[in-house]
Amino acid sequence: VEGLTDSHGPDPTRRKGTVVTWTADLCDEHGDEVALFDAGFSSYGGRDSYAGPVTTLSVFEDNVLVRTTLEESGGGRVLLVAGGGSTRCALLGGDLGLLAVENGWAGVVVDGCVRDHRELRELPIGVNARGTCPRKSQKTGLGERDVPVEVAGVEVFPGDWLVADPDGILVGRPELLTDQ
Repeated sequence: VEGLTDSHGPDPTRRKGTVVTWTADLCDEHGDEVALFDAGFSSYGGRDSYAGPVTTLSVFEDNVLVRTTLEESGGGRVLLVAGGGSTRCALLGGDLGLLAVENGWAGVVVDGCVRDHRELRELPIGVNARGTCPRKSQKTGLGERDVPVEVAGVEVFPGDWLVADPDGILVGRPELLTDQ
């Protein structure tokens, strides 16, 4: 699979110091040492494959922390938004997706909904979510950052390594999933 590309250029999971293979191969190689999210996530961004160290958020129907986190330099990280699987509002849309691109985030995974799918699809970033909802979220600023979260039956810790591609989303220890 070395050198494979997606429709938007070179596979971003192939950067030096990042992932060395695809999710199916990682599952075969590492078995129970990696954790696989359930199949309830779809791709909404312009990149179907991405990887990086995880920054976690625990929020519910409120995306203020999503915005403040994406305003920071991403440095190739993946933002994992544990949104409780809510489908009543979106936690990420086109404006926040563009902010993530401008600040160097590799991707965003939302355990909940996104909106502005057409805008997100045009951005060179990975975005996975449970679905779409046109309703915007609350703006109270409630939630926690850089805490262990549970998403899709998987406990994820800040700094874990996340890999997403068309076959699925998995997390594991960085030393398993990178070519450091």
